Amino acid sequence: MATRRAVLLIADIGGYTEYMQFHRSMLGHAEAATRRLLDKVVGAARGFELIEIEGDAAFLSRDAEGLDGAATLSAVTRAAVAMHRAFHDQRRLIELNMCPCGSCTKTSGLKLKFVAHVGDVATQTIRRRKKLVGMDVIYVHRMLKNPVTVPEYLLVTDDLFRNGGAASAELAIHEIAQDLEGIGPVQTFYVDVEDIAAPLAPASEPSFLVRIGATLDMVGRGLPHVIPRRRARSLAAG
Repeated sequence: MATRRAVLLIADIGGYTEYMQFHRSMLGHAEAATRRLLDKVVGAARGFELIEIEGDAAFLSRDAEGLDGAATLSAVTRAAVAMHRAFHDQRRLIELNMCPCGSCTKTSGLKLKFVAHVGDVATQTIRRRKKLVGMDVIYVHRMLKNPVTVPEYLLVTDDLFRNGGAASAELAIHEIAQDLEGIGPVQTFYVDVEDIAAPLAPASEPSFLVRIGATLDMVGRGLPHVIPRRRARSLAAG
């Protein structure tokens, strides 16, 4: 199985478990909201390929061949900033639609965090589904469990940061030691996304037609979850 050098990036929605548990009575709208958020996040990651949606996270990759350390770190930083902006723009639009349910009006607790690594991967195809495999794939996923306390951050590995040159010097970076399960002690570095992204502009009030469109879109996305439940209740009652 041939290996190649790749940049690995995971965008993970923080607060997802609490959000889904709290709004389980409106599961259709909660699922639709997070699906819309992830769709916008993936679409904003220019140059990266979606490998898999993993529940509340998007796992992306791009070829690292031909990229030096500075270009690699810059690509990760640009993608994180673009995804962060797309996530919050979409989150605010969801919250401003006219559906009064908690799934639509209480998305403000959702945040977006990132982990990134560069390493060797192999491509495995099972039933026409492509997956990336290798220790470096495990490495970047292990990074999701970390002691970083800021809600929205970009966490990168030692190799990615130290080889970043000028791109590393531009970041207000914080070093943090971790002991990754199955890997051992490692040094990682994180930056608060607010320190690299432009401040979010105050949300403008959308027009009535935009709010109607957003509301109908959310209702439509939630229907597949609601109709089977109602059908099951009708059959049970009958």
